[in-house]
Amino acid sequence: MVELGKTCRLPVVKQVEFGVYLNADALGQVLLPRKYVPENCAIGDEVEVFIYLDSEDTPIATTRKPLAEVGQFAYLQTIATGAYGAFLDWGLDKDLLLPFAEQRQKAEEGRSYLVYVHVNRADERIVASAKIDKFIDKTPAHYRNGEQVEVIIAGKSDLGFKVIVNQQHWGVIHNSDVFRNLRYGQTVKAFIKQVRADGKLDVALQQGGKQELDKQSQLILKRLKQANGFLPFSDKTAPEVIYAELAMSKKAFKKAIGGLYKAGEITISDDGLHAAK
Repeated sequence: MVELGKTCRLPVVKQVEFGVYLNADALGQVLLPRKYVPENCAIGDEVEVFIYLDSEDTPIATTRKPLAEVGQFAYLQTIATGAYGAFLDWGLDKDLLLPFAEQRQKAEEGRSYLVYVHVNRADERIVASAKIDKFIDKTPAHYRNGEQVEVIIAGKSDLGFKVIVNQQHWGVIHNSDVFRNLRYGQTVKAFIKQVRADGKLDVALQQGGKQELDKQSQLILKRLKQANGFLPFSDKTAPEVIYAELAMSKKAFKKAIGGLYKAGEITISDDGLHAAK
C-alpha cells in the first residue's frame, strides 16, 4: 500500500514535458518532477520514490532521501520560524513544519530538535512533533540479550542516557557502560544488555559475552605486536583514551587484560602492558 510520507516503488504511467506521473494507488497519479526522473526512464518502469506534499498540499514524488519518514524519530535543524511554527530541514525541497502546539519549548532558528514525523489526522499533512514520549511504543519490548539495535540519544538522567531503541521503545545506557562522548540526537549502534522484568531495556555500546571478550583480547595482542611488545595503558588510563586507542570501554579493557594475564600472554606493570617473553 502506498502511504504518504513513506518510500515506495511506483510504476511510470505517463510522460510529460515537466516530468512523469506515477501510479500511487489511492493517492492517484503523482508527479515526479523532471529534475528527479532517472535517465532513459520509460512508461512501465518502476522508480523508488518518497511521497510527500508540495506547497499546495498535493502529493508529489521525489527520488531524494528524507532524513526521516513518517513513523520515525530524527534530530532535525530549524532553518526558519513562522506564523504556524518552526520549519525543519528534512532533506527535501519543502521543509517540515513543527507546529507551535507540538513544541516542548519555543523552537529557535539554527537549533536542532529531536522530533517524531507523523501525519496530522486533522488535515492529513506531514508534520513533526517534539513531544516524543506520546509516540513511543509502551507495550513490552521483545528483544534477545546481546541483540544488535540502533539507538537515538534522547536525554540524560542520573542513571545514564535515555535512548530510543529501533525507533520504538525507551531504553537506558547506564553510566557504567558509557565510555565515550554521546550527543543528544546522535544515532549509534548498540546492543541489548538486559530486558528487565518490567519490559524496560538496558542497552550497552558494546556486545558482552565470551566472543566479544576474545575479540578484544586479540586486538590487544595485535596492538602489542605492532608496538614492539609494549602499550602504555593500565588501570589508571582514562576511559576516553582507552576508547580512542582501542575502541573498547575501560571495563572491557580490564576484563581483556585480566584474561590475557592469567593466560600468560602479557605482563602488567605500572607503566603499561608488556607482551610475555
